[in-house]
Amino acid sequence: MINKDFFAALAALESDKGIPRQVFLEALENALVAACKKQYAGSVGTVEIKTNPEKGSIEFFTVKTVVEEVLDRENEISLEDAQKIKKSYKIGDRATEKFVPKDFSRIAAQTAKQVILQKLHETERDAAVSEFSDKEGELLVGVVRKIDAKNVYIELGKGQVEGLMLPTDQVPGEQYNVNDKIKVFVKRVKNNFRGAQVLVSRSSAGLVRKLFEEEVPEIKQGTVTIKEISREAGARTKIAIYSEDPRVDAIGACVGNKGARVNAIVDELKGEKIDIIPWSENPLEFIAKALSPAKVISVTQIGEDKTAMAVVPDDKLSLAIGKDGQNARLAVRLTGWKIDVKTESAAQKLGVDTPKDEDNGDLT
Repeated sequence: MINKDFFAALAALESDKGIPRQVFLEALENALVAACKKQYAGSVGTVEIKTNPEKGSIEFFTVKTVVEEVLDRENEISLEDAQKIKKSYKIGDRATEKFVPKDFSRIAAQTAKQVILQKLHETERDAAVSEFSDKEGELLVGVVRKIDAKNVYIELGKGQVEGLMLPTDQVPGEQYNVNDKIKVFVKRVKNNFRGAQVLVSRSSAGLVRKLFEEEVPEIKQGTVTIKEISREAGARTKIAIYSEDPRVDAIGACVGNKGARVNAIVDELKGEKIDIIPWSENPLEFIAKALSPAKVISVTQIGEDKTAMAVVPDDKLSLAIGKDGQNARLAVRLTGWKIDVKTESAAQKLGVDTPKDEDNGDLT
């Protein structure tokens, strides 16, 4: 039964949840109209509802247009019948007549309950979306709650939000089990009929970036900058770093005492190899470093576009290229240059000069 206690409850919800009472009332009126249309289909015409919180009442009205000749009994009323309701009605007016729906108490009470629960759910969902919308690009810890044939579902926050990890965001070879606690990178937050849903990733390069920010104070403070990252999740990552302060060793900061910092990240990535590359504004020097762990004899630009030839010792070609071309491929992504890796003997046959010194030779 809807009564003064019901409206008092709405006022309490407004105070506790911050949801305006009018939001509930508008939703309730729309829901009751829909209920009446369903119950009285084809007989009552247009239904309007007025709520009065002060009186603790809800009134139902049927609305019909006053016409000379009735052709649509559901939506029209004759002038004679309209003036029985109110003498001042004339042709073209909207005649309203109060009525009490059959089984009103049950309909109203059930509808009110549904509306309140729905609005509370929507409000909690919107609050969760609002909270997590600021988390895009962040690192979060979640608990694996469900795994289906393809996707992994992760509980985030206080359980109000579901994180979805699609197959493309999973790392090949990693095993995910229900109740596992894992770190994930938040790619995007979206709102759907199920509520707030957060698309998360373990394969994104953003995950590596955030792990370094978390593990290396100099990066978090801005003294050391991550310039570029290229990653093939589960296998290898190359990260280019630069120290804004010449007194700070960027490589040393990222590696940590006895490798503690980088090893912590490798452990989180389940053994994924990480090459920490010193960034250089000289693209040819940067290419030479990017092909690590191979030693590069020389790098020469070919033509005017971003294409270079990197020359390596004859016995280091496979190391420079990597298994299935992975090392060279990651170096290309890291530098943004197309790199043609040649052995020293092959370069000499092409007439390429390959001077040697301690700094990777010709980088011009």
